[in-house]
Amino acid sequence: MLQLFTDTSANLPVALTKQHHITVVPFSYTVDGKETDYPDDADFDGAAFYGAMRRGAVVKTSMVNPALMANYFERALSQGDDVLYVGMSGGISGTAQAAVIAAGELTEKYPARKIVTIDTYAASLGEGLQVLEATRMIEEGKSLDEIKAHLLARRPHMCQFFTVDDLAYLKRGGRISSATALIGTVLSIKPILCGDETGHIISCGKVRGMKRAYQELANYYDGRALDKSEMLGIAHADNEEGAQALIALLRERGFTGECLNVVYEPVTGAHVGPGTVALFFYGKEK
Repeated sequence: MLQLFTDTSANLPVALTKQHHITVVPFSYTVDGKETDYPDDADFDGAAFYGAMRRGAVVKTSMVNPALMANYFERALSQGDDVLYVGMSGGISGTAQAAVIAAGELTEKYPARKIVTIDTYAASLGEGLQVLEATRMIEEGKSLDEIKAHLLARRPHMCQFFTVDDLAYLKRGGRISSATALIGTVLSIKPILCGDETGHIISCGKVRGMKRAYQELANYYDGRALDKSEMLGIAHADNEEGAQALIALLRERGFTGECLNVVYEPVTGAHVGPGTVALFFYGKEK
C-alpha cells in the first residue's frame, strides 16, 4: 500500500484531505509570540488570522524539521507501506530538504520500502493541485514509479501568479525596499509575482490598482492555459470579493472547469499579507 503525504502549504480543504486519505504534515507559526499548529480537523479561520494581521499582529513561521518529517513517514513505513511526499517548493522553504534528509535516514532503516519525495516548486494550491493529481493516480491503481514520473513531467507546467494588496509584507520579507514600498503604496502600485522554473518567487509586472491586477492575472491564464476545462486554484488572504472578481474574468476568457477557491493558509499567507489573490493552473509555460 502507498501512503500520500503533503504539508500545510498545500492549502487543501480538510474535506479533501480526509476524502483522499492525505496526511498533512503540519507547519507551526506564532502570532504575537503564541505558537499555533495548523488545524488538521477543521478548516483554517482565515478571517480571524488576517484580521489580526490587519490590526498589527506579528506572525512568524518556521519550516518542518527532518525529525518531524521522519516521525510522520515512519508511521507508514512501520506498517509496511510505501511513502510519497508531495511538498512545498524548496525555492521558498527548507521543508523540501527536510523531507529528503528524513527519507535518506529511513531508507537505511526500512530497505524493503520505497520513499519518494517530490519538490513541487510550488506553494499553496500550486502544490495542492499536484497533490490532487497524485491522489487520482493512486485511486486509479498506478504504481509509485508511474506517479513520480507523471508529477515530474507536469511540474514545469504549474503556473503561479499572484498580486498583493499591501506592500508592507513584501518589504518585511526583504522582497522590496522601503522606498519602493512607500512609493508603491502612495501610487497604488500592485506587483504581479510568479513562481519561476525552480520555485522561487520573482516579479513579472506591476499595475495600478487591484482591478487591473486581477485583469493581469486573467490575461496570464488566457495566454498560457493548457486546457481551459481543467481545474484551477485560487487562494486569497481574506479577500473573497477579489477571488470572485478574478473567477468572473477567467470565465470571460473561456475557463469552463472547476475552481478550487480557498483562503490562503497561514504559513505562506503571512509573507504576502491580507488581501492577496493568487491563481494556480497548468499552463504551456511558467
